[in-house]
Amino acid sequence: MPEHFTYKNGQLYCESVPVKALADKLGTPLYVYSQSHFTGQVEAIKQAFAEVDPLICYSVKANACLGLLRAMARVGCGFDAVSKGEIYRALRAGADSRMIVFAGVGKRDDEIDYALEKGILMFNVESESELTAISRVAARRGVEAGIALRLNPDVDPKTHKHISTGKRESKFGIDIERAKASLKRIRELKNLRLKGVHLHIGSQITENDRHAEAIAKVVPFIKEVKAADFPLEYINVGGGYGISYRGNEGLNITEFAAKMLPHIRETGLKMACEPGRYVSGNGGILLTRVIFDKPSGDKNFLIVDAAMNDLIRPAIYDAYHRIWPVQSEFAPDAEIAGDAGRVYDVVGPVCESTDVFAKARRLPATAEGELLAIFSAGAYGMAMSSTYNQRPRAAEVIVQGDKFWVARERESIEDLIRGERLTPREVFSAADL
Repeated sequence: MPEHFTYKNGQLYCESVPVKALADKLGTPLYVYSQSHFTGQVEAIKQAFAEVDPLICYSVKANACLGLLRAMARVGCGFDAVSKGEIYRALRAGADSRMIVFAGVGKRDDEIDYALEKGILMFNVESESELTAISRVAARRGVEAGIALRLNPDVDPKTHKHISTGKRESKFGIDIERAKASLKRIRELKNLRLKGVHLHIGSQITENDRHAEAIAKVVPFIKEVKAADFPLEYINVGGGYGISYRGNEGLNITEFAAKMLPHIRETGLKMACEPGRYVSGNGGILLTRVIFDKPSGDKNFLIVDAAMNDLIRPAIYDAYHRIWPVQSEFAPDAEIAGDAGRVYDVVGPVCESTDVFAKARRLPATAEGELLAIFSAGAYGMAMSSTYNQRPRAAEVIVQGDKFWVARERESIEDLIRGERLTPREVFSAADL
């Protein structure tokens, strides 16, 4: 169980707040976050890598809740953004623009221009074409753009194929030989300053040596770059640090750091990193209420009011999330004997066969109207949600100690058509183009 979600006398609490009371007051589906978990994970990374004083740039894409971004900014966190919108969010939350890195394989000119206007730390560059684009936009502004070359070290992160980014066949990064050729191009282009080297080999990586192997492979390149008098300052080791969804499969951050630190020291550079899931994943749950208990053939379906539009990870990754009743005499994942337990498929109401949260999961016998908690939903839950089937998106609540507040209001059905028009406001013809 995540540290800040505990059962007391058969009731699930987030920190010191009973989550049933939140669901009863605010409705379901409902995302509930422990602020202490988010800031605590940032501090854990700081402590594990204290020797190299890391610049921690939280990956906004994992969970972009403004209230949580503000809490992390207040404990000295920077941010990793992959769009103009994520930079805007981070700044609205109080981020220092000089602690923002801009990643992503396809940055538009307007996004590059916005990032330069706001004075971000650097761009993670993924191609020679991007070098040209950043130089062009920076020249128009009359500024120098800080960049880091994102290298593809051809390391197998041993994770799900859809979240592997560090192998040669991936769309991400520049292979080391091509990166060497890019150095000449950087010298030719104006308005660029090579500040760093960047790596990101994948997500939900649970083996301690994958990142260390990747860093070791790029150390010779870093030495070449420094010998060529480029003013390198950072080695950005990316993110992807795996968490526990089932039990104890996540990384031990202290042991993980111990593997990486010798290689980081060898570079002589300041370390930056981009954790997302590690900070947010086990800091949130999705509360959902059972609508129907439906026997069908040899199966029992629990049909709940959350759906794949609220949490899509199981549908696209076959991802496992622990699910347990909010009120239960049994500890989570307890072996439940006899009629006290039943095997369920937990499914949502969306008209897709992939709208499934769990298959053949043994749970305490659960009645219609009861609440279930879907754990480890703090990363890529609300961030990837949609209004598919015209379902308004869930509300988000932040808990700190015995206090809570609504960080995002539940969408209304009126919100679903906001910005649309039944009739044209003005009609144009092809001749107007």
